[in-house]
Amino acid sequence: MKNITKRFIADESGATAIEYGLVAAMMGIAVVAIFTAFQGKLKTAFETLGTSLDTKAKQIQ
Repeated sequence: MKNITKRFIADESGATAIEYGLVAAMMGIAVVAIFTAFQGKLKTAFETLGTSLDTKAKQIQ
């Protein structure tokens, strides 16, 4: 039983996958937090861009 416990504690084969999973989860949380914080500014920026493109497209026609 001691050998099994020692081998289990020393085994780090799954640690890298878990670490990558944790990093990916933290990055996802950060992206959601950033988009939530800047939601109003992003909406305004895209609306302005859309209006500008519509205006230019009408001028070309």
